Amino acid sequence: MSLTMHATDAPSRKCVTKRALALAAALFVSGAAVPLAAAETYPVRPVRIIVPYGPGGIADVVLRLVAQKLSEKLGQQFVIENRPGAGGVVGIQAVVTSAPDGYTLAMIGGGLTSAKSLFKTLPYDLEKDLAPISSTAYYSLVVAAKQGSPYKTVGDVVAAAKAAPGKLNFGTISPGSTQHLSAELFKSMAGITVTMIPYKTTPELVTAVIRGDIDVAFEYQAGLEGVLSDRQAIAIATTGRDRASALPDVPTVAEGGLAGYDVTSWNGLAAPARTPSEILTLLNQNINEALSDPAIKAASAKFGLEARGNTREEMRVRVRDDVAKWAKVISEAGIERK
Repeated sequence: MSLTMHATDAPSRKCVTKRALALAAALFVSGAAVPLAAAETYPVRPVRIIVPYGPGGIADVVLRLVAQKLSEKLGQQFVIENRPGAGGVVGIQAVVTSAPDGYTLAMIGGGLTSAKSLFKTLPYDLEKDLAPISSTAYYSLVVAAKQGSPYKTVGDVVAAAKAAPGKLNFGTISPGSTQHLSAELFKSMAGITVTMIPYKTTPELVTAVIRGDIDVAFEYQAGLEGVLSDRQAIAIATTGRDRASALPDVPTVAEGGLAGYDVTSWNGLAAPARTPSEILTLLNQNINEALSDPAIKAASAKFGLEARGNTREEMRVRVRDDVAKWAKVISEAGIERK
């Protein structure tokens, strides 16, 4: 086919060129050109996933498996970067201030939704400055006690607390953590008065449980797994709406008598606000496909995690609802803002 340009073609060529330039200019002004180009080529370089906590935590388990799958499916490395500090604030701030191009993502979770009510000021708005992509894992907590404890059911705990207000104690880590807030919610819904004992780390809390220093502990299953499996501690209940798949014989707190009680923590991925919708949709689709892998589900279940994705809208609603839920708990518990 000849590519020779004849003189008679010049006027029509100029006309087409002018039209193309006008269309390109209109798309550029409207912002439509950026998402289109981004969606056609993304990703063309490695993608960072910033985890706002230290390495080795429960947050890393499913995320690292998903990152590996995304690398395989999309042909670029999805690299985990742990950036802890200020209860997750440092890591999230790094993401919201990055370019909204899909190359810097954030791991977010239930713990971050309480920050809005725990801090006087934050350098970002979780709901406005991040675009949710998908959840990656869900997991409940375990309400536990020392082996041989008289508190074997939720009813036992509530009855003992009402019989001697303030005598019973609940152990959790870090004031304002999901563990602490789940204990506060339990206390509020049961209408009881107990003494809260905070610990800096999960190992310290677990040691206190098996020594009998605390009556009842609220902690994730992964943190208690060792002492539960060797029968140094017992699981009184789990905190989710449904029974934990790894502890099917353990009733939920709601089944134990506190109807409506539900603390199901979660992790997921988000991008800076204004990231092109096409990129977010592409990531959501591939994340959900990765999470359907039986190998990932099985590996996650060993840590008491349910590997499960959702839609972008479901993720947005979950963030919104958890922000409101924990704001109420924090207010009723009288927890001062930092």
